[in-house]
Amino acid sequence: MCGIAGFYAPNKENLSVIKGMSDVIHHRGPDDFGAVYLCDAEKSLKTYKLDTEEKTYLALGHRRLSVVDLSSKGHQPMSYKNGCYWITYNGEIYNYIELRTELEDLGHVFFSDSDTEVVLAAYDEWGIVCQNRFNGMWAFVIYDLKNNSLFFSRDRFGIKPLYYWVSPDGVLYFGSEIKQFTQARGWQANLNHQRAYDFLVWGVTDHTEETLFKGVYQVRPGHHVQLVLENTFFESGKKISSQCWYVLKGTNNKDVFESACQKLQHLLKEAVNLRLRADVAVGSCLSGGLDSSSIVCLMNDILKENCSINIQKTFSACSHVDKYDEKKWIDMVVDQTDVEPLYVYPRMNDLFKHLSDITWHQDEPFGSTSIFAQWEVFSLAKENDVTVMLDGQGADEQLAGYHSFFGARLFDLIKSAHFFTFFKEAREIHRQHDHSWYWLIAHVLANILPVSIKSMLRKMVGRSHPNPEWLNLAAVKDFSGNPLDKSIQGVNKLSYAQMTSTNLQMLLHWEDRDSMAHSIESRVPFLDYRVVEYVMGLPSYYKIKGSITKRVLREAMDGIIPNKIKNRIDKIGFATPEEVWIKQQSTELFREKIKESIKNSNGIINSEALLYFDDVVKGVKPFNFTIWRIISFVEWLRVFKVNSDVVVNG
Repeated sequence: MCGIAGFYAPNKENLSVIKGMSDVIHHRGPDDFGAVYLCDAEKSLKTYKLDTEEKTYLALGHRRLSVVDLSSKGHQPMSYKNGCYWITYNGEIYNYIELRTELEDLGHVFFSDSDTEVVLAAYDEWGIVCQNRFNGMWAFVIYDLKNNSLFFSRDRFGIKPLYYWVSPDGVLYFGSEIKQFTQARGWQANLNHQRAYDFLVWGVTDHTEETLFKGVYQVRPGHHVQLVLENTFFESGKKISSQCWYVLKGTNNKDVFESACQKLQHLLKEAVNLRLRADVAVGSCLSGGLDSSSIVCLMNDILKENCSINIQKTFSACSHVDKYDEKKWIDMVVDQTDVEPLYVYPRMNDLFKHLSDITWHQDEPFGSTSIFAQWEVFSLAKENDVTVMLDGQGADEQLAGYHSFFGARLFDLIKSAHFFTFFKEAREIHRQHDHSWYWLIAHVLANILPVSIKSMLRKMVGRSHPNPEWLNLAAVKDFSGNPLDKSIQGVNKLSYAQMTSTNLQMLLHWEDRDSMAHSIESRVPFLDYRVVEYVMGLPSYYKIKGSITKRVLREAMDGIIPNKIKNRIDKIGFATPEEVWIKQQSTELFREKIKESIKNSNGIINSEALLYFDDVVKGVKPFNFTIWRIISFVEWLRVFKVNSDVVVNG
């Protein structure tokens, strides 16, 4: 796991910029630094040295976190075939051992034990279709000297980030994090008004190629970019063309439910086993929920089967507020396994102490204080010398784990005219989860009503709606309504949307930054593409039926995780008691933060935000994460010195 940097400058750029871009992400790779650049005289890439004061057309930089092959042979940027190809690479290809054997049979010779060299050999052997053979997470850039071209690739689900920005003088910069561009000539942080609106009103980011920084783009998950550099010029602020190399499709199968459970157990265990490949200590996050408990218990079984002498460590965030505390669930997993549990209790006072650092590392504002809880968990892992962490990210989206899927399930029953089952399951959801009939009706209608009517109803009941009073709409001139309302109807469509645009990429963004801020590699077994494709091809009622979410996973884990966790139906997951902090424990502090946000937002946030805050505290309006989004957004404006270019009338 590492950080990458680079630029292509048709009219040349100072080589020192590559060192600056790499130093900014030292946290992603504290173990090693390397850089190469295009040498005109030799028509080849040359190793960068600190005293080099040259200008060049092309440079690649790398910060290394050593995880596989800890020797100097894993140094990057790495070359292959006598400098024919060069790569700067962030990620892990978990099936690199199998691919290496296949490539050796085809005549390739390897000089390291790293997966990086396997990526280069695969590219040499199979070209760009090598991506389809990789099982892992990655963002890499390969310079092909023969064709004088750059090849950018990002993994199927966007687990690893890859950004680019074109400067006013046409230099293409690229890297793992947006903050790297602060080292580039001509950088000015400008607000993307549409994406700011999406975040502030609807709480969504990473759902498009765009970022909250105007002109900064990300290569989309499952996409690649090919650039032939001869006579290639780029226009400032514009996207570069990318191609989709992976389309998420479910595996068409007709397995009965019992067989599906067995198959999922096998696939998930294999996914966990692959993600234990490392030459450093591997631990895991443990919230006490179904997903993280499954990974911890499978990992424990695998280690026992392999007679491992390594002590498995788990890391958990707990709370002193009972409603948000999952320690009793965590302890059930601990009691069943041989893990060494470590706990942290995120404190509200530490939230604002770390806010500037978290904002800097996140690159963009973040949606709730749960990101702070995750930050604390990775900080605890760092203190205990764990370099790789397994986590349960990605399960809820594909397995219908969120309670919002209940409305989608009931809609499917109406659509298929299963009215008796509809009423039966609605009563069951109401009884088991204590969701009001109003809540159920609202979530069903969300799958039926047109956007205009839904917006009107949301405003009437105090929920997020397109034109909140606390937001200066002139500051988000081109807002286009709710980006989440795209005719997403039923369980399968909702699951696909969450996997590809509205949910997962945002969560992966937060996890990548929180983990890498502490020089930790986070691995997500549920996003093994074989698991995802199998689950996405299952009937929706295998995933959700009655009041039970993630049915197929629960039964797949029968006998592996504690029964009480298998049958657990509430959902928390590393959440902080944000509502308690705001409404009870630290109301005046948060009120002061809202006042500061209004003052420092350059007119984006109106004074009505204070009235909104008071209404939430009094219970006049329902609690959601809007208050935190306002605070986080304005802190982001400050930290990155973002020019919002807002004209306030009057």
